[in-house]
Amino acid sequence: MATQTITRRQAWILAARPKTLPAALSPVIVGSAFALADGGFDWLPALAAALGALLLQILSNFANDYSDFFRGADTPDRLGPVRVTSAGLIRPEEMRRGIAVVIALAVLVGLYLIWVGGWPILAIGVAGILAALAYTGGPFPFGYYGLGEAFVFLFFGVAAVCGTYYVQTLTLTLPVVLASFAVGALVTAILVVNNYRDIETDRRAGKRTLAVRLGRRGTQLEYVILLTFAYVMVFVLWLLLDAGAWVLLALLTLPLAVQLVHTLTAAVDGPTLNRTLAGTARLALLFSLLLAAGIVLG
Repeated sequence: MATQTITRRQAWILAARPKTLPAALSPVIVGSAFALADGGFDWLPALAAALGALLLQILSNFANDYSDFFRGADTPDRLGPVRVTSAGLIRPEEMRRGIAVVIALAVLVGLYLIWVGGWPILAIGVAGILAALAYTGGPFPFGYYGLGEAFVFLFFGVAAVCGTYYVQTLTLTLPVVLASFAVGALVTAILVVNNYRDIETDRRAGKRTLAVRLGRRGTQLEYVILLTFAYVMVFVLWLLLDAGAWVLLALLTLPLAVQLVHTLTAAVDGPTLNRTLAGTARLALLFSLLLAAGIVLG
């Protein structure tokens, strides 16, 4: 899609990075499945948690688009999709307003969740918003120092699954925490593909992501470890915590995982890596749906 043919509406959709959004729902699906299995499911907090997760993902994407433009990371030779601020499709001041609107919406949703879940949700919400803004912005953009994976694992994995369960049950269990590790690993793998694709342009821009630090072979290994860890956690849930054999439904996604590993280790061109990124997001969602089904059936 040539930049001159992109409409304003399409530009904002591009900025939201829609291919990453399904993965934001993965932790909510798993957390809600545990709540349902434990007899505590409440549709309104579950819906609010889903909306909050989507808004936090969009906020992170907007802030990343804006900050990378000013830091010179989004150069014309990058292999990924168009970044709207650097391409001139959305002016920086407009993106700032967009970020402010998303924060306002997230706060509105958060107020309800805080009313339901109390101070733990307040702490998670404030930390999540600040971390999304600081990922590539502020005085210490931790995404530039190889800490992006830790941010995604904690906020889009552990905090999202556990927080979704907590706002419905007002408690937390070990199986929920362990399942959050599996979801977090797969969601983090999406970022790994993104950073793997951008290794060369990030290196030239001084963006020291973990992929830049590890190199291509090291990043491929990181991807394999994250996917393997997710499936190991399924066996832990089954064998050690008596979650029921139904949780093994998540293993049906193994062929897709193997295919993605093969593609990542063989591909260097942008379009293929973009498809691998979308495929990893799809893997996280399918894995979560099947794991959720297994939790409820078990």
